[in-house]
Amino acid sequence: MTNEALRTAADAVLARLVGDATGGARLREDQWRAIEALVADHRRALVVQRTGWGKSAVYFVATALLRERGSGPTVIVSPLLALMRNQVEAAARAGIHARTINSANPEEWDTIQAEVAAGEVDVLLVSPERLNNPDFRDQVLPKLAAATGLLVVDEAHCISDWGHDFRPDYRRLRTMLAELPPGVPVLATTATANARVTADVAEQLGTGEGAERALVLRGPLDRESLSLGVLRLPDAAHRLAWLADHLDELPGSGIVYTLTVAAAEEVTAFLRRRGHVVTAYTGKTENADRQQAEEDLLANRVKALVATSALGMGFDKPDLGFVVHLGSPSSPIAYYQQVGRAGRGVEHAEVLLLPGREDEAIWQYFASLAFPPEEQVRRTLDVLAAADRPLSLPALEPLVELRRSRLETMLKVLDVDGAVHRVRGGWTATGRPWTYDAERYAWVARQRKAEQDAMRAYATTAECRMEFLRRQLDDEQAAPCGRCDNCAGARFSAEVSGQALDASRGELGRPGVEVEPRRMWPTGMPAVGVDLKGRIPAGEQAAPGRALGRLSDIGWGNRLRPLLAAQAPDGPVPDDVAGAVVTVLADWAKGPGGWASGAPDAPDRPVGVVVVDSRTRPKLIGSLGEHIAAVGRMPFLGTVSYRADAEESRVPRTNSAQRLRALDGALTVPPELAARLAEARGPVLLVDDLSDTGWTLAVAARLLRRAGASQVFPLVLAVQG
Repeated sequence: MTNEALRTAADAVLARLVGDATGGARLREDQWRAIEALVADHRRALVVQRTGWGKSAVYFVATALLRERGSGPTVIVSPLLALMRNQVEAAARAGIHARTINSANPEEWDTIQAEVAAGEVDVLLVSPERLNNPDFRDQVLPKLAAATGLLVVDEAHCISDWGHDFRPDYRRLRTMLAELPPGVPVLATTATANARVTADVAEQLGTGEGAERALVLRGPLDRESLSLGVLRLPDAAHRLAWLADHLDELPGSGIVYTLTVAAAEEVTAFLRRRGHVVTAYTGKTENADRQQAEEDLLANRVKALVATSALGMGFDKPDLGFVVHLGSPSSPIAYYQQVGRAGRGVEHAEVLLLPGREDEAIWQYFASLAFPPEEQVRRTLDVLAAADRPLSLPALEPLVELRRSRLETMLKVLDVDGAVHRVRGGWTATGRPWTYDAERYAWVARQRKAEQDAMRAYATTAECRMEFLRRQLDDEQAAPCGRCDNCAGARFSAEVSGQALDASRGELGRPGVEVEPRRMWPTGMPAVGVDLKGRIPAGEQAAPGRALGRLSDIGWGNRLRPLLAAQAPDGPVPDDVAGAVVTVLADWAKGPGGWASGAPDAPDRPVGVVVVDSRTRPKLIGSLGEHIAAVGRMPFLGTVSYRADAEESRVPRTNSAQRLRALDGALTVPPELAARLAEARGPVLLVDDLSDTGWTLAVAARLLRRAGASQVFPLVLAVQG
């Protein structure tokens, strides 16, 4: 087939893909250059183009043409379920049969793999996590690599640990690239790669036998349909009120992004109460509910999805009319990617950032999940090397001072580097030499800080906002857009109605979240000398408790974070906090299952107050306990104390097993408290300042119940997360 005939065939596939019955659809020049490189020349190509440019059209058109020539199926590595669902639907429009293998459909994996082997599948979408699954890696991946007609790496910036969204599972692609037969074309696509990330990804595409230098097609990153703006409002109550007042002024339907799951749920509940049709979409949303939410947004049955970054890369709704950020992402590149959901198929879309003072505290939390210091990495390698069997994450946690998510990410990096190997049952050490690249990790940390500085600058700049974002992505053609609020003037008033502001203050000021008690001891505790395993006996558990708020809340979180900060001075509990705690206690007592609910099975009323010892905030906790006792007209019974020699228990522990190990034998019920408990004979309120892992409350409750308390109701100022 001549190149002219190939171009004609490619345009015909594009017409089917976009639903153009007239056949007038034509590929962009760089789309055609990429398709020609893949289909005619069997090359490797990296396409760095703006959101909405049509990168998916390149691989679907190339797939159709390669399949007509007898090539094997296209394998697309794609990071998000929403993106996968979008792409399956898009492929069907072009007559391409696409299937997915991901965490949401394990019951279909065997059937799908059989269909692939039978040649019935044109496109197989695979999540990057599958590449690191032992069974998939060892049994499926080699066959896929041998039969693949085209490998596509979507959101390819995730390969690069120089990038803003590095994902270790993507690094497994190096192995797949090296194992591809000569002549198999490879396409990598992204909208969010600066010059350094582009060079890194292009270099990795050169991996493998006979692989030549990748073709890089990089275009301008302006989004001509987007009007960017920033509204700086006094506080979270004003931001919520602004949304309630102005959401219906925004064109069409869209997305309201928040930084945390808690914020997404709070905002959704408030906007619904104000009459708006919105749905929450987070990493904790059930898969079926996520799919329904996506369909509702695509069909304009909702005004907005209130979402975390779980709804991000690649979600395609051409007529999405707006993106509002309630809180600023920590990276301008991530921000560009998220706002790029809007305005793909319409002439105008609104993009608005409402930054908040809690943003930086949330940035700090996510920064704490970066690659661990060398000492912790070496400790993990030593533990694995000394083990006589593979160790799972729960088995490693008692032995390693890392939170599970951070531990898992670290192990994936070490796996790609060859220092550990994931097998059935867990992880093993390979014994291969491994070097801690301190210089690289330090550079990445500096880069993260520079990105945060850039987002602060974006919120306050008087320059063109689109030009600012394009410069962050090293777009050499960056120029003033003429559309943003700095170029063309503000399009939205910062005014909010008194009614909406009163409602939002009431919403954010409403105290109280439930604290679920621990029911099971962590796995592996006997291995570190702590004889606790299985289910905590019912007679030693705490009851469900209450907290004034979450540290991640946009309401009480803003009040509690400075109060409980590590360097905050100790002092008596502030009046507003004490009053809110009393409100929580009253609502709890009268609510379902409360001791003052009047229900036949209501628990007995607490007979006294006990506090957990604190060396950092003794005045705060002591005064809070005494205030609750006075208001509740019950005695202050005393303090669950730390033994004098229990210094290790004062060291923060980042995972459940380590925290429990530090607490084991460290807490004690003093004799005078034990005597009062025996005399009081009833439930007690257990008061603490902050609950992170939940194990301090669990251990203290166990001791109190053993000492005679019939039940323990935990009451804390804040819970982490």
